[in-house]
Amino acid sequence: MLAVLGSAHYYIWLRFVVAPRLPEPWFVVATIAIIGLAPSLIVAALLSRRLPRARAAPLLRVVYTWFGIAVYLLLAAALGNLACALAPISARTAALAGIVGVAATVLYGFVHLARGPRVRRVRVPLAKLPASADGYTIVQLTDVHVGPALGREFVTGVVRQVTTLAPDLIVLTGDVVDGRLADLAPHVEPLRDLRARDGVFAVTGNHEYYWNAEAWIAHLGSLGIRFLRNERVSIAAGFALAGVDDSSAGEDVPRALAGRDPAIPVVLLAHHPRTIHRAAAAGCDLQLSGHTHGGQLLPLGWLARLFEPLVSGLARFGSTWLYVSQGTGFWGPALRVGTTSEITLITLVCRDGRG
Repeated sequence: MLAVLGSAHYYIWLRFVVAPRLPEPWFVVATIAIIGLAPSLIVAALLSRRLPRARAAPLLRVVYTWFGIAVYLLLAAALGNLACALAPISARTAALAGIVGVAATVLYGFVHLARGPRVRRVRVPLAKLPASADGYTIVQLTDVHVGPALGREFVTGVVRQVTTLAPDLIVLTGDVVDGRLADLAPHVEPLRDLRARDGVFAVTGNHEYYWNAEAWIAHLGSLGIRFLRNERVSIAAGFALAGVDDSSAGEDVPRALAGRDPAIPVVLLAHHPRTIHRAAAAGCDLQLSGHTHGGQLLPLGWLARLFEPLVSGLARFGSTWLYVSQGTGFWGPALRVGTTSEITLITLVCRDGRG
């Protein structure tokens, strides 16, 4: 990790400090700043595990903001290098254009994220869905990441938006929290007000396991959220709802679906989209996932495609549908570029849409 971060910062230094021949004292100032910021992500991550939320939050805000800026400085450096090779453009001009472009992109990312999550409406046809369940609604929340950056105010706003949708069912597909229970218990308290006719269900994501998952599962359970841990429940509308632990910590799709009636459709909650290969093999009808944030910062979503079969949206894998949310909250820099925080309203319809 240090090698990757060091190499990226070295390239940024070459293109924005050395190549444009920054004058003194800016050359020295920029060099010291880049050297100091190169390992900051790792240092901040380590310190955040030792500091209380109130003290860790300002440090992480600075470090994560720099991380977001560095992503676009790295991209601008590569594009500037290419432009200088293909056209009669000076390194100074390319660096200046890159800085202006990065500043505009980061500003847009801040403003776009500050608008908050939007409701994304998705219709999913299920062949085995009974006519009586046509139009059944599920609200999916995922990757809320209540932690150093997002707290009680954000959670309250999300709950308020969900309430106005009046869903039949609410599901949370992992990474609800990103911190210690002792720090965040007051901030997740508004989740107690989530209401749906058929209940509120959840599965774990990878981030729950960074912060004592068992304690978090018990606490969120006390707020009325039932975790499905490689298990399945029947929904009165006429389908089964299954859930598996995160794929990094004990996912067991066969166990969750053992003994199911193949004539009844199954909706599977799984944090990682890559679970779809096992879900499709087991005959699930729909899988709801998160984890990717849609990439959060374009073009990181392109890299995510190397690890996940789908980064965002709805797609079909054999006879199984997969929907991947771009996430309700965010992780790292408070930026979204090319993606949008979402609260997903999924409507299940019979295949012909008539019911």
